[in-house]
Amino acid sequence: MAHLTTNPANKERFMCIYPAYINSKKTLAEGRRIPSEKAVENPTCAEIRDVLSAAGMNVLVENKMYPREWNRDVQFRGRVRIQLKEEDGSLCQEKFTSRESY
Repeated sequence: MAHLTTNPANKERFMCIYPAYINSKKTLAEGRRIPSEKAVENPTCAEIRDVLSAAGMNVLVENKMYPREWNRDVQFRGRVRIQLKEEDGSLCQEKFTSRESY
């Protein structure tokens, strides 16, 4: 059961970003998903939200914890959701044509 809805504007369909995905201090086993050269040191959810909002994206912040994060401190909490497509299926931002372009 992947998604109960196919509407791309539904918040459950937004792309999820945890700070660990772009943390240069993390290894691939710890959850980093991009090359360390492109990653940043210890990003927070608030910083990710601010950057994406400045880029014109529709952003939601949720009080969630990344499952691989061993530190349960409140500063490591948070998940950012980004809307990729409008309800009609068109892109929200033309400069971001795919999930990989983020």
